[in-house]
Amino acid sequence: MLVVDDSVVARSVFARMVEAMPRFEICGAVSDVSGALRFLADHRADVILLDLEMPGIDGLTGLPDLIALGQGAKVLVVSSSAEDGAAAAVQALALGAADTLMKPGVSNFAGKFAKVLEDRLERLFEHEPAPVMNRDGVGRVSGQFDIVAIGASTGGIHALSQLLRAIPADFAPPILVTQHLPASFMSYFAAQLAVLAGRPCEVATDRMRLRPGRMLVAPGDAHVRIVRISDGMAVRLTRESAPSGCMPSVDPMLASIAEAFGSRGLGIILSGMGRDGAIGARQLIECGGSVIVQDRASSVVWGMPGAIADSASAILPPAEIGRMVASCRRPG
Repeated sequence: MLVVDDSVVARSVFARMVEAMPRFEICGAVSDVSGALRFLADHRADVILLDLEMPGIDGLTGLPDLIALGQGAKVLVVSSSAEDGAAAAVQALALGAADTLMKPGVSNFAGKFAKVLEDRLERLFEHEPAPVMNRDGVGRVSGQFDIVAIGASTGGIHALSQLLRAIPADFAPPILVTQHLPASFMSYFAAQLAVLAGRPCEVATDRMRLRPGRMLVAPGDAHVRIVRISDGMAVRLTRESAPSGCMPSVDPMLASIAEAFGSRGLGIILSGMGRDGAIGARQLIECGGSVIVQDRASSVVWGMPGAIADSASAILPPAEIGRMVASCRRPG
């Protein structure tokens, strides 16, 4: 593990914390991004703990280079500016950080925070499904679809940004997104997606109508379901427990797409830990719809995509998924 933090005290405390973790060890500790890049040029690290507020090159600016030079290292942003709802936290996730964690004051480093840090690190390396062989590329995605429903968790924001950039602004079918994030993040998240996608994007509210060319994101405290009404389709927000334990969960969204759209629904599962989305994706496939999943190589965690990969129509990197979506025929 490489620690990148300009505070000598923080580097020392992180070192003591990690030494007490049976699964992790410190391979380096540097005070700035430039030092981290020099270290990564000659050494490997599986995890990078990154502060955002540092002299010289700040953490957000240096994050893409750290990811590129890290050769698969998972970046956990630990910063006082990564509080729930903070723009910096969502920006870090969009740039490719695996997760973010609010760094407490020095006096609060011990005890509970050490356990939280270890739990976050363990989750990044949880057991993932075995690779699915001979499923690369395109399967049976060839017909029309009337809606795109995307589910994602850890690592998903960066993947989502790559996917959306490949879809033109005049793409007509509505796009739904269920991303595992706290409710306080959602307003900024929706605003950022609107910029990335070049289309209106809102946090879904109960009874909101689906409109062509628009994007809706699930609020952090409710599942999004789509129901058919007399003159179109509308959102229903529900808060029942989901099999995955997630709130919001991808499963209810995809299950409702199966019921409301059947074979004209397209589901997409991006990077994320666990199995959320697998149940709803299979329901959509059974109704004749299609499901595309992110490939293992580009996923921060291949838990969610891997859980449905054996039934998926295609397994692709995010940008290729976006191009595939863009190339499908529009509703007639």
